[in-house]
Amino acid sequence: MSSPNRHGRSHHNDPNPLTRLLRDSEGTPDHGTFTSQDFRDSRPGSPRVIPVTTGSEPPDLRSGLSGRGTFLKRATATAELAENAGVKRPWLMYMSYYIPCIGWVGRYKWSFLLGDVVAGVTMASFYIPMALSLSANLAHLPPIHGLYGFAIQPLVYSLLGSCPTMAVGPEAAGSLLLGSAIRLTNEHHGSPFDDHDGDDLQNARLAGLITAMTGLIAFVAGFVRLGFLDSVLSRPLLRGFISAVGFVIFVDQLIPEAGLINLAKEHGVTHASTFAKAVWLIKNFKNAHGLTFAVAAVSFSIIIIGRHMKKKLEKRAPYIVFLPDRFLVVVLSAVLTYVLRWNQQGLEILGNVETSSGGVFRFHFPFQLQHLTKLRETLSTAFLISVLGFFESVVAAKSLGTTLDINISSNRELIALGTANMLGGCFQALPAFGGYGRSKVNKATGGRTPVSSMVLSTLTILCVYFILPYFYYLPRCVLCAMISVVAVTLLEEAPEDISFFYRIRAYADLATMLLVFLTTIIWSLETGIAIGVGISLIQVIRNSTHARIEILGRVPGTDTFKSAEEVPASELEEVEGCLIVKMTEALTFANTGELKNRLRRLERYGDARAHPSLPRLRGRGRGRGTTGEGGGTNNVIFDVKGVKRMDGSGTQVLREIVDGYVKRGVAVWFSRAPSVNSRLWMGFVKSGIMERVGGKGHFVGSIDEALRLTEGSRGGSRSGEV
Repeated sequence: MSSPNRHGRSHHNDPNPLTRLLRDSEGTPDHGTFTSQDFRDSRPGSPRVIPVTTGSEPPDLRSGLSGRGTFLKRATATAELAENAGVKRPWLMYMSYYIPCIGWVGRYKWSFLLGDVVAGVTMASFYIPMALSLSANLAHLPPIHGLYGFAIQPLVYSLLGSCPTMAVGPEAAGSLLLGSAIRLTNEHHGSPFDDHDGDDLQNARLAGLITAMTGLIAFVAGFVRLGFLDSVLSRPLLRGFISAVGFVIFVDQLIPEAGLINLAKEHGVTHASTFAKAVWLIKNFKNAHGLTFAVAAVSFSIIIIGRHMKKKLEKRAPYIVFLPDRFLVVVLSAVLTYVLRWNQQGLEILGNVETSSGGVFRFHFPFQLQHLTKLRETLSTAFLISVLGFFESVVAAKSLGTTLDINISSNRELIALGTANMLGGCFQALPAFGGYGRSKVNKATGGRTPVSSMVLSTLTILCVYFILPYFYYLPRCVLCAMISVVAVTLLEEAPEDISFFYRIRAYADLATMLLVFLTTIIWSLETGIAIGVGISLIQVIRNSTHARIEILGRVPGTDTFKSAEEVPASELEEVEGCLIVKMTEALTFANTGELKNRLRRLERYGDARAHPSLPRLRGRGRGRGTTGEGGGTNNVIFDVKGVKRMDGSGTQVLREIVDGYVKRGVAVWFSRAPSVNSRLWMGFVKSGIMERVGGKGHFVGSIDEALRLTEGSRGGSRSGEV
C-alpha cells in the first residue's frame, strides 16, 4: 500500500476531482465498511478523521460520545475534509467506498484482461465439474444447483467484495451441511429427498431458503460489526471439525464409488452415522461393482497424482497450473463411457441434467410465510454454514490481502458475501463463500482483478444454457472421485496441526480436536459442531470473566514495582501492612463477579492462583490495630491506570469491596487515578466511592505518593514506576 505522503504528492494537483478521487483510493484499496480506526484516520473522507488544520481535537469527538450531535459533527468534519481535498462530488466518494467496483473499474488496465480471462477459464475448467459433484453427491440436489453457485455469487462478490483475487463458490462443508439439513427436514415432514419419488422442486426451494438465510446472517453480522467473531472459534475446534467433514465426505463417497448405493438403501445405512457407514462398507465391500470401482479409482488417482505433480513442478514450470486435470478426467470418462457403452454394463451415469423448476435461473423469493416452519428448523444449519464459510473466506481474504498489500475488512467481507448468498438463494443456488485454494489458483493463473470472477460466472452461465447436454454420459462415480479428492485436501492439513500442538504441549487443544472429530463421525455433523462451539464459548467466557488483577511489590533498592506473578516473590520487597493491587483492564459485569474472592486470595497468599485451603502466607504475625481477616493489612492501594471504563455492575462491585475494607478499618487509596471531570472520575464521585475512602485526597498520582501518605514522609520525590 502506498504511503500517504507519496500518494499525496503524486495526485494532489490532478485538476479533475473525479479522477483524483478514484486515484486516491489506489493507495488504500481495502474498501472496508468498518475499517480499523488507525487505518481510517489515515484516509481522507473517513467520518472519524479530524482535520489537522483545526488545531486540537474537539473533546466530544475525541471521547467518542454517542448521539445525534456527534453524528452531525462527524459529518461536518468529513465535509470539511472533502472540501479541502477538492472533492466536488462527495456522494461519489461514498459510493466508491461502499461499492468497491466503482473504484477499481476506473483504474482497470487492458493489460490485466488477458490474465483475468485465462484465470477465469482455468477456474471454470476446474470447478464447473466440481459444482456438479457438490450438488449431486453432497447436497443431493439436481446438479444444476451447483452451477448456480458459480454463476451468481462470484458475480455479486466481484462488485461488492474487497479482495480482488478472491474466488467465491460452493464448498464441500457447506454443501454437506445443506444436504444434511434438507434430509432431516424432509424426514420430519415424511418425504426423504433422496428417494426417487421425492419432490425436487420442494428440496430446491428449501436449499434456496437455507442459502438465503446463510446470506442474511452474514449480512446482519457485517452490518452490526461482528467481523471480530472469526476469532471466537478456536483453531483446534475448526481443524477437528474440518477434518471430520473430510472423513465424513470420504466415507460417504466410497459407497457410490463402489457401486453399493442401492444395497446401502436396502440396508438403511444411507442416513446412518459415518462410523456405522464405515463398518457397513468393510462388511459389504465384497459386493462392490468392479467397473464402477475401477473407473472411480483411476479417476481419483489421476487427479491426486496431477495435484501433487503441480505442487512439485510449479516453481520450475509455472505453466503447469493451467493443466485442467479435472476437466480432462471428466471429458475422457464421458467419451469412454459413450464409446464402450459402460452405462449398459452397470455404470451409473449423470443422464439429463434437468431443473426442478422447469427452467433455468427461475427467481423465487425464499422468505415467504409458508416457509416459516422450515425457516425455524433450518436456522441452525444456516448459522453453521455462515460461520464456517465466513471463517474460511476471512482467512483467504486476509492471506491474499497480505500478498497484495491491501487491508481487508472482515465486516465488509461479511456484507459482500451475505448479499451474494441472499441473491443466490433467490435462484436456489448452493451456499458460496471464498476458498483459499481456489483463490490461489485464480492468482497463480494470472487473475489480478475481480474480472476473473466475472469470467468464471459468465462461462458457468454459458455452460448452463449450452453445454449441459454433453454431460449426459459422465459417470457419477467420477463426480464422487472428485469429491473424494476434496475430502483428502481437508484431511491432509490435520497431521501438521497435531504435530504442532503436540510440540508445544497444547494437550487441551489436542483433546478438543479429538472430541469434535469423534463426535462428528460417531453421531452427526450438527452434534460435533455444537459441542465444539460450546467448548469455544466456554473458553471465551471463562477468560473474559477473570479480572486481570496483580499484587505489586517493590524491587529491593529501587523505586520500581513489579507483579508478584511475573517474578519470584523472593526478589520483591513486601511493603509491611500494605496491599498494592494493579488493575489492568476495564471493570464490567463480565469480569467482576469473582473480583472479591480474587482480592481476598491476593491479600492472604499474594497470588490469585493459590488454592484457598492454604494457610495465610502474607502478613502472618502482623496485626497493627487490625484483627480478624485483616491479618495485618492496614492499607490497600489500587493502581487503576489500566482501568479505562467501568460499567454499572463493575462500579457497584468496586463500591462493595471498598465498603468491606473501610468497615475493617483498612484505608483505601487509588493511585494513577483518572483525570478530574473525566467520565471515569465522575463514576468514582457519583457512586460514593470517593466519599467512602476519605475524599479526593485518597486519589493520588503514583503508588509511591500513596505509600508516603500511608507511612509518613519518606524523603525525596519518587515516581513509583510499574
